[in-house]
Amino acid sequence: MKQTQTYVGFHADKHGLTQLGRIVLDGWLFGLIPETEDCAGWTLGRMQNLMEQVQARWDPYMNLPSRLPPELRERHQMLYERAIAEARAKGWDPELSEDE
Repeated sequence: MKQTQTYVGFHADKHGLTQLGRIVLDGWLFGLIPETEDCAGWTLGRMQNLMEQVQARWDPYMNLPSRLPPELRERHQMLYERAIAEARAKGWDPELSEDE
């Protein structure tokens, strides 16, 4: 019997700034999921669906935070500053390899 892979959730993620963690952050940014939802237990297929929704929201801004409207840019900055601080507290080092 094949076991379905699931995401551990943003708060239980290694440091939160993984590829899936960033999808959760951007889901919060664009209001696709509430900040109370960290996607713990979501199947990878469900995470893929969220990633596609996030990508569709980023497309008009060419994936550049600097192109976001002011209120979204401020929200992005707040979410990512908080996530970076939490990641550093968990031992994340931005100088590590790309797969981090």
